[in-house]
Amino acid sequence: MTILVAIIGLGLLVFIHELGHFSVSLALGMRPRRFYVGFPPAIWKTTRKGIEYGVGAIPLGGFVKIPGMHRPAPVDVDAGSARALHEAPSLGGAVSRLRNALAADDHAAARDALGVMRSLAAERQLSPQAASALEKSLDDLEDALGPDAYWRAPTWKRVAVIAAGPAANIVLALVLFTGLYMTSVGRATTEVDHVSSGSPAASAGLHPGDTIVSIDDKHVEADDISSLISGSDGKPLTLVVARHGTLVVLPATSAKESDGRYRLGFVLAGVGLPFGQALGQSFRLTGQVTKEIGASLGRLVTGSGRKDISSPVGIVQGSSDAAKQGTESFLFVLGLISLSIALLNLLPLLPLDGGHIVFAVAEGMRGRAVRREIYERVSVVGIGLVLVLFLIGLTNDIGRLS
Repeated sequence: MTILVAIIGLGLLVFIHELGHFSVSLALGMRPRRFYVGFPPAIWKTTRKGIEYGVGAIPLGGFVKIPGMHRPAPVDVDAGSARALHEAPSLGGAVSRLRNALAADDHAAARDALGVMRSLAAERQLSPQAASALEKSLDDLEDALGPDAYWRAPTWKRVAVIAAGPAANIVLALVLFTGLYMTSVGRATTEVDHVSSGSPAASAGLHPGDTIVSIDDKHVEADDISSLISGSDGKPLTLVVARHGTLVVLPATSAKESDGRYRLGFVLAGVGLPFGQALGQSFRLTGQVTKEIGASLGRLVTGSGRKDISSPVGIVQGSSDAAKQGTESFLFVLGLISLSIALLNLLPLLPLDGGHIVFAVAEGMRGRAVRREIYERVSVVGIGLVLVLFLIGLTNDIGRLS
């Protein structure tokens, strides 16, 4: 059940990311054609006001189809028309006129040729596959030639649309962190909230509701407890607690190592922070996580950060483990994943959002579009690097699960 909760949580993060792109593109006049969570084939889809909404069968991402991401070029005609030309060679003249118009950047003539080609294709007896491929190709070209095409928009609009996805994930992370800091996560107390069964704390007789007064004869505040236990290196610790108005000395017990830290196996109760303080703590945490992710990527370049990378398999497993520990742990991990998605998408690599932002700015400074071949070559490199990161993460996750 927790695996399902984790998958739904990851789907929510993808939905929020794509919703950012979708909402801003719609607001800025670049009317999207599709809005999907997951990748095709679609297991559900519907069309409303000319926009196709759907859920893909592959839950590893999502996409928003914004019209005309690239300046139209003759190569855009070839892939979609190849099968139709094979079945109906008489379409060759119309295809040539469309290609020539695009090569000359005569978009008015290209739109006219596009209309003629649609009419001629409708008169030919094409197979369903050829007709579908040709129709998709012509629809994409029509979008690219339209006034709401992405490539026609001012640089600031293009950057805003692309940056909206990562920004939505960052905002979600801040909302989750702020909400958690306003609850019991805000500030720890010395009162015990939960004792894990089978833990050293349970064996020593620690109870929920106990108030920890001292550890090894040292009076403690809430902030001291975790550091004293984790710094014990497994040596026996003696806790004195207040229970129903009486001081109780618990038998000495040793903390066990877990996830690189020594723990006794209990959770302290906490109190929420006011909104302003909670928001400030959220920004502080976001800054710390951002710095650590940046450092991890830097270590990856030198080879020492390989173990820090995780794939969707590990993300789901980690979320599932957090869900087992309770709602607060799950929401905290969800916030961290949302922030990670945002930061990784801002890497200056195509086809990631950061790569599109870099190219939009470069084209704005140049005053003209970057050639399609350059986009494609850079995208191949970017996809290769992303696949390498995925495989490293998957290898790490398999090693952790084995």
